[in-house]
Amino acid sequence: MDERLQFVGRRLAGEPMAELCREFGISRKTGYKIFDRYQECGVHGLTDRSRRPYRYANQLPFQVENYILNVKREHASWGARKIRERLTRRFSGIPIPAKSTIHAVLDRHGLVERRSRVRRRAQGTPLSLGQQPNELWCTDYKGEFLLGNGQYCYPLTVTDHASRFLLTCEALSSTRENYAFTVFERLFQERGLPAGIRSDNGVPFASAHALFNLSKLAVWWLRLGIAIERIKPGAPQQNGRHERMHLTLKKEATKPAAANFLQQQARFDKFIELFNQERPHQALDMKFPAEVYQPSPRPYTGLPDIDYPFHDKTIVVTRCGRICLGNKKINFSQVFAGQAVGIKEVHDDIWLVSFMDYDLGYFDLETRVLEPLENPFGPKVSPM
Repeated sequence: MDERLQFVGRRLAGEPMAELCREFGISRKTGYKIFDRYQECGVHGLTDRSRRPYRYANQLPFQVENYILNVKREHASWGARKIRERLTRRFSGIPIPAKSTIHAVLDRHGLVERRSRVRRRAQGTPLSLGQQPNELWCTDYKGEFLLGNGQYCYPLTVTDHASRFLLTCEALSSTRENYAFTVFERLFQERGLPAGIRSDNGVPFASAHALFNLSKLAVWWLRLGIAIERIKPGAPQQNGRHERMHLTLKKEATKPAAANFLQQQARFDKFIELFNQERPHQALDMKFPAEVYQPSPRPYTGLPDIDYPFHDKTIVVTRCGRICLGNKKINFSQVFAGQAVGIKEVHDDIWLVSFMDYDLGYFDLETRVLEPLENPFGPKVSPM
């Protein structure tokens, strides 16, 4: 206030506006604004003004807002939909506020129970025994190492749990998802499909920030009817047989490293042949893995069609990971982009989302936010 008075006083004394603004460190636009206020309102025009609007375009009449609050206190279980219906019957001749406006009023007065969003950390899943070939495959990246040409090599390995058969060992330049897709598709074409695949919780097998920590690779496995198993974080012993193979691989095929990827892949191919065809395993009664393993009877024929006969709608998830229901957009998950999901209205505006045999969660058309179920790999879709 004092500075503004000084500014106006010196301006009235005839000092140039540009020099005054430069001295006070303000723009000329602000200087003229201060002086115009003084000329319009006198000294009172130099006090700080509230930026709050004189009125809000969507502000409810206080009688209507009080009625909303009274109805909620009288009927604690009622939501915006029922309160709006009561308003429609009680008030005639005035615009009735939308459900979202009523919900906002209740929320502003602390009458809405907020459900905190839980960050789901990787915890692992139940693990199967995998006693027969192709009941369970295990996969992981052996730790990266430097090739002779200065590039890092990330070996992607897959074994059959029951027979110890080393299905593949691919020398890759990164852990990118599209590289893993190529390796697994070729492997499925050669060996057929397993019942399940066990991995850790790292990329590309899982995604820390996606729904249920799924990745696009994991969703593709689910589409093929392959169950997902994940070990607990920090518990590599749950994939112990595979890790034991990695120790042998490191010793016999990476020390020293080859000069480039082609030469390193040749070493891996030689190791696969030796490991499967010539190296006896004590756990197999000194048999070779190739003597125990046999290809899967489930051939890979591409992705099967999905239908949801017990759901109300089948919707394809958009590229940005949304479910579009009419003009409503529900944030879902990008890892399901392009996939068909089934949705079913189980209550007024409450919808269940399912993917294949897995119920994933619920959303309502007001908040349009998915509330995930606790265990997507447990409950099955029931024909209701």
